Amino acid sequence: MKVLFAASEAAPFLKTGGLADVAYALPKALKKINVDVRVILPKYGKIAEEFKEKMEKVTEFKVPVGWRNQYCGLESLEYDGVTFYFLDNEYYFKRPEPYGHYDDGEIFTFFSRAILETLKYLDDFKPDVIHCNDWHTGVLPLFLKTHYSYDVRYQGIKTVYTIHNLKYQGVFSKTVLGELLGLDDSFFTENAIKFYDGISFMKAGIMYSDIVNTVSKSYAEEIRTPYFGENLDGLLNGISYKLYGIVNGIDYDEHNPLTDKNIYKQYDKENLKYKVVNKLELQKDLGLPVREDVPMIGLVSRLVSQKGLDLIKRVMDEILSLDVQFVVIGTGDKSYEDMFRYYTYKYKNKMFGFIGFDNRLAKRVYAGADLFLMPSQFEPCGIGQLIALRYGTLPIVRETGGLKDTVTPYNKYDGTGNGFSFTNYNAHDMLHVIEGAVELYKDKKVWRKLQENAMSSDISWKESAEEYKKLYEKLI
Repeated sequence: MKVLFAASEAAPFLKTGGLADVAYALPKALKKINVDVRVILPKYGKIAEEFKEKMEKVTEFKVPVGWRNQYCGLESLEYDGVTFYFLDNEYYFKRPEPYGHYDDGEIFTFFSRAILETLKYLDDFKPDVIHCNDWHTGVLPLFLKTHYSYDVRYQGIKTVYTIHNLKYQGVFSKTVLGELLGLDDSFFTENAIKFYDGISFMKAGIMYSDIVNTVSKSYAEEIRTPYFGENLDGLLNGISYKLYGIVNGIDYDEHNPLTDKNIYKQYDKENLKYKVVNKLELQKDLGLPVREDVPMIGLVSRLVSQKGLDLIKRVMDEILSLDVQFVVIGTGDKSYEDMFRYYTYKYKNKMFGFIGFDNRLAKRVYAGADLFLMPSQFEPCGIGQLIALRYGTLPIVRETGGLKDTVTPYNKYDGTGNGFSFTNYNAHDMLHVIEGAVELYKDKKVWRKLQENAMSSDISWKESAEEYKKLYEKLI
């Protein structure tokens, strides 16, 4: 089985969010179960020179973008046993940031069309399935069924389209239809890619792919409701026959407290006493009182409203009135950045806020904290809670999307669970659960059992990769 995995970013080459982790780790897991998977990405200017120097040129060709014919170079690199292809066009990809440009519609029209043109030059690889991801590759299934439908080289190729976050849809002016996509007004209808007064690349992916999936089972259900559906819930109900949910995993090689060189002291569930060393050393480094008996709450997140930060804002004083320490790492909306700066100043002995991102510090928080707070308003899958589980740090989450699918709340009657959760999007419901977790921390026997449960949770890619393989098999 041959699969071409198309994504706008992949670790370690370029990462702005969870898609990059998936585009690295899922192909790696698929390779282990005998799927011939290759990944195709833009060759961004920001990719480190150490990777660029190792890329080998395959060929170059022209890509039609509306009335234009644009240059595209094709380069390849093998990394961790997976072949990565890079599409090179400096006009589109040599920019300070990968997204947020006035011509994003043109950039990712080029990218989607270039992926399909690439197949003409890969003599040893004709994919059975092209696996598209998020709005950046949304028009690829549409192109495959229009511009390429009569080319024998493309017959039999199927598409899977993964929604990583429905909120970001790639909506552009109607003029893009003819100007960039090379399609007529017959596609400007509700049954095609019309979205209010514009067109949606996300809708194109949903409409024209053979299978649609999201990154958790709960999110696949949630997006069929108006609250989570981002004005596409009607469409998603209409295509429910081809809609699936497969929860993301994390790469166990990258996130392993027994081998992680970023943390102070390596450990596993047999040696949880060394996890305490990580907390004590982190307290020293952050200038917090060095106390083993105080529970530390960690938050590593983009500082945006989706992450439930308005709930935290509502009860921050109440949280910090408890006997806790609170460590925050993240960057995002200025209002939330300023909030955490303010509370760091107000509660110097309890709070530490780092506005920015530092991977080593983040790993030290995952290893050193006792609790990990993630009260998201919505969460397609989430990666923070998965890393926390792997490091024996108990998540406190709202029951939504992938958080609901991966965190099992503590049951005091039988001792099961790997974290804590609350259902309603309510600040005091969250506070009540935090208070309960802080109180439970005093019972070292129960706490250790929950840590062991967390570290025993199967959050690898192994099972999810098998599910993706089954999706592909449905199509070929």
